[in-house]
Amino acid sequence: MELIKEMEDYALHNHVPIIRKSNLDYLINLIRENKYYNILEIGSAIAYSAINMALISEEVRVTTIERNTDMINKAKENIEKARLTERIILIKGDAFEIELNDKYDLIFIDGAKAQYKRFFSKFKGNLKDRGVIVSDNVNLLDLQRITNSKRSKRLVTKMDEYKEFLKGLEDFETEFIDIGDGFAISKLK
Repeated sequence: MELIKEMEDYALHNHVPIIRKSNLDYLINLIRENKYYNILEIGSAIAYSAINMALISEEVRVTTIERNTDMINKAKENIEKARLTERIILIKGDAFEIELNDKYDLIFIDGAKAQYKRFFSKFKGNLKDRGVIVSDNVNLLDLQRITNSKRSKRLVTKMDEYKEFLKGLEDFETEFIDIGDGFAISKLK
């Protein structure tokens, strides 16, 4: 699809973080194999992930939350171009202020990295039985190697704390997938 390439180019030239190709391929396979049709995404950016997930099957529905106005405008434009307005619901706002009653097969956390633990805790109640929470970017070692900034170090520390949090959960079993910049797949026990 030409739009996918356009979004990749836009992300590259405008420094918009989108999911790595290897991670996207893994996520798409996970959704296909398990027939996860009702998806919640925390962090839309330009709707690259949401559109790719919705394109898997006519049955896939994605609810995606974004708070950045510029990203929302671009995401809305891309969703319209993809003709997926019936299957992708874009919610504008801070995820911590959004209350959802729906249950989802898969919750994809790809928002502010320092807030992953809070996202997980807030939305785990929206997970269906046998559902999964997928956390992107859990291996930030490259970030630490590239830059020595205090912010980067804090972010790496936060992500390490998040991984320890996931390992300590009694009601979830988490598998860490070492592809791209890493995934954590947390399944309800």
